[in-house]
Amino acid sequence: MENKTVSPVFVGRGPERAALAEGLMAADDGRPQAVLIGGEAGVGKTRLVEEFLHQAHEAGALTAVGACVEVGADGLPFAPVATVLRALHRQLGEELTRAAAGFGGELARLLPELGEPSATVRVAREVEVRGRLFELTARLLETLAQDRVLALVIEDLHWSDRSTRELLGYLFRSLQGGRVLIVTTYRSDDIHRRHPLRPFLAELDRLRTVRRLELARFTRDEVRSQVAGIRGTLPPEDLLEQIYRRSDGNAFFVEELASMSDGCGAGGISDSVRDLLLVRVEMLPETAQRVVRIAAEGGSKVEYGLLRAVTGIGEDELIEALRAAVGASILRADEDGTYRFRHALVREAVDDDLLPGERTRISRRYAEALDADPALVPADERPARLATYWYHANDPAKALPAVVGAATGARRQHAYAEQLQLLDRALELWDSAPAEVRQGLRIAEDAESYPLCDCADDPLSFLDMLAEVTLAARYAGDAERGLSVISRALRVLEGLGHPLRAAWFWTEKSRFMRHLGRGNGWAELGTAQELLRGFPPSPVHARVLTEAALWGAVFDPGPRSLAIAERAVELAQEVGDEHTALNARVSRGGLLIETGRGEAGVVDLRAVADRVVAADMVGVFTRSHINLQSLLESMGRSEEALAFAEEGIRLAYRYGLRDTQSWIHGNRSDALFSLGRWAEAEAAAGEARAAGQMPVTRALAAQRLARLALGRGDLAAAEAEITLMGEHHRAYTGLAPQYAHPFAQHRIAFAAAQGRILDCRRILAEAVEAGLAPGAGCYTWPMVDAAAEAESAARGVAAAEPGQAAAVAMIREFAATLPRDYPVWAAYGLMVEAELRRAEGTSGAADWSAAVAAFEELPRPFELARMRARWAEALLADGDRERAAGLLALAHAVAGELGARPLAGEIEKLAQRARLPLTAGTAAAAADDGSFGLTPRERDVLALVAAGRSNRQIAEELFISPKTASVHVSNILAKLEVSGRGEAAALAHRLGIVGADRAASA
Repeated sequence: MENKTVSPVFVGRGPERAALAEGLMAADDGRPQAVLIGGEAGVGKTRLVEEFLHQAHEAGALTAVGACVEVGADGLPFAPVATVLRALHRQLGEELTRAAAGFGGELARLLPELGEPSATVRVAREVEVRGRLFELTARLLETLAQDRVLALVIEDLHWSDRSTRELLGYLFRSLQGGRVLIVTTYRSDDIHRRHPLRPFLAELDRLRTVRRLELARFTRDEVRSQVAGIRGTLPPEDLLEQIYRRSDGNAFFVEELASMSDGCGAGGISDSVRDLLLVRVEMLPETAQRVVRIAAEGGSKVEYGLLRAVTGIGEDELIEALRAAVGASILRADEDGTYRFRHALVREAVDDDLLPGERTRISRRYAEALDADPALVPADERPARLATYWYHANDPAKALPAVVGAATGARRQHAYAEQLQLLDRALELWDSAPAEVRQGLRIAEDAESYPLCDCADDPLSFLDMLAEVTLAARYAGDAERGLSVISRALRVLEGLGHPLRAAWFWTEKSRFMRHLGRGNGWAELGTAQELLRGFPPSPVHARVLTEAALWGAVFDPGPRSLAIAERAVELAQEVGDEHTALNARVSRGGLLIETGRGEAGVVDLRAVADRVVAADMVGVFTRSHINLQSLLESMGRSEEALAFAEEGIRLAYRYGLRDTQSWIHGNRSDALFSLGRWAEAEAAAGEARAAGQMPVTRALAAQRLARLALGRGDLAAAEAEITLMGEHHRAYTGLAPQYAHPFAQHRIAFAAAQGRILDCRRILAEAVEAGLAPGAGCYTWPMVDAAAEAESAARGVAAAEPGQAAAVAMIREFAATLPRDYPVWAAYGLMVEAELRRAEGTSGAADWSAAVAAFEELPRPFELARMRARWAEALLADGDRERAAGLLALAHAVAGELGARPLAGEIEKLAQRARLPLTAGTAAAAADDGSFGLTPRERDVLALVAAGRSNRQIAEELFISPKTASVHVSNILAKLEVSGRGEAAALAHRLGIVGADRAASA
């Protein structure tokens, strides 16, 4: 007799249902939405989704469901997205095919029904096609959603593979049009501290269009309603109390207990959750129990044909067994002909109850059935599932080629994290597999200059696989794993006499050592170069020389490194390796800028960036956009740097490159800090921290946050971030100026804030003695300025006087060696000299006037405010109170807007001593300046508001995000004390804040 365990009455979940309804309405208005539903196993996520899908269908939405499967952890990428696309294809047929016209071959990687996949490109460019795949998936959904709402559900995100998460993240960020709502579910009790879903969820929490819901357990009253729905009558209070106590409000356990309560006393069910879950299975007929056990080992879902082949029983008997399991609410039948457990907890309990030998035997039967009839499962799933079955069957001879084949499939789908997992499994199986199986494997395909094996010698074929694992680790962002594999490869190479392959691995090791902060990688590069000595030019030569140029750009920016970069470009072009040539040009362009030839460097870098975008060369993009953005900022061109960063961050998300996202967000934080947009700088630094995977990127995020904390006077936060900097890139300190000098700068500023001038001097002396090439002055000038400001602040302090003259002389001598090729560096030079003269007691108004004039030409409001305050102090000493008052008012307004409390405090003390009213002065100075307290960026936004632009149009025109535009508009309304955009525009025209010509041109 069929047990009725699911309540026909949907209980509770009012706020969650309302949130889903709101998301559906927003999607219907053309604003794509996403809702993430979390909760412990059994709490009712699936039932909520089913109820929502029914309502969405009734409202005219097109619905589709996909679920992540546990086999995804073993390398089945994009499985739930592929299932959703199949469901859409079944419902739409030719409409979907027409929507994919022109790129069906590329989308066939996810939806084979569209035809044969496009030809595979070489591995060095596969990551580029991955970005294309993401973009086309978004385009397809947007096209299908023009005339109806798409309500798409991805269940069990806790089992998702990394590629699925990255594709979903891309869709959440990139869907701009179309009526799309994506709902996902995940088991929150499975999300431990190191679970890969945790940082993914943290990133999504920052997105305006993503809403996260957490389902709580049922209350006692809700349990009463659920039990009443199942039993058809209100339960007795003693039974309700028993069910509520044992279930603890978990909806699934309530169902189990309620359906078994009749005829069972209090001791009729074990207190063990596992036993509770198995009770219903053990009540099935013997054949049905056997089918359920076999289905449990098959994974989260099993096709009917596969289940029939594995069970080996007659069709009628199998159907009766399945009917019993479905009737008992253990299995459920899906429309696509697959069977899955109604709840994953039941499958886990049944699978755990299998004996080890039983599990191995069932896995073998699954593998043999798939080998005999590949059509039993979808073609795109077969390699990964076959690899999983043979692996669990403990048959290395069969498992190794199956796992390698699945890894190749994952690579072709650009699912590098899953490829890496599969290749690791292949390495585990390698020694156990027969020699003839190992020798038949070929892995690498001309990837990144690796010299392919050209014979059947076993060690060399194994090295090919290690090279593939190395590249997969690099693309997946797993430097630790990459370094481990390289060490193994170098041990295998010892005594084999294959210098080109050894040089390739040493070059990769240099890269990983730098990224992990375990050295500067020069020793490894030196070994690679020595191995190549005497050999004719080859792609490996070009690769090694390009890495040497990259090293020079970071650690020794100067003429010698520029010459290496020039030679690397020539050699890469000579051997016909465009990727390597472009990478070498990135280093050359950066070195041109750092050696004073800025325009030539920018032209070179922009040309590379344009080529990278046009050809989707992701392997070069990871450097081209990061470097050009950073170097524009170093030249003082912060607005350009920020605009370029907006393009870079879009591409980084499109390609799913997390560590690259961290670099670009960090560089955005630098530009935003310089422009005086500190709140946005903090948000960008937070994004950089969330995306950072390597020690170096985590250290750089701490560096940006430490700078903000010091500027705001939050010493506790500054100390914590400086400590993190030291922990993450300790190996860089004393080696690369771009890491060592900001670290020293923040330590000096922190010590100065605590009045520890002797520590300031010691830290600077250590940095100077390290003898680092200053390269781009943006890393070194701020450190020198921090030391000069510390001495300036300590003037007249008894403890500082001994040795102050020597300290000032040392700072001045070191500053004289620094480049001043660009206006921002020259301005820093004037500021440092003025601070040093203040420390000596010899500074005058002219020194500060020159520094102010220099910074007035630059988008550096914080430094300008500081110089204006110093100039005001000198003017007061000369008796010029009127000019001093105006300068102090301007400086105080900027300090207040930035939240620069230490600077604001200094200005307030100076004004108090001089008896100057800052509030009145602020208004007068602002009016005289014509700004009314608005920053240059806010005046640009106001001009566009006055021209009638929307926030989105403002964002597009100024290369900022709509959210940032909204923040600017809110700030403008507050500063002008108006209630709306129209009033702000009218006031701007009336008071002349925005000229008519400017608004018209906008």
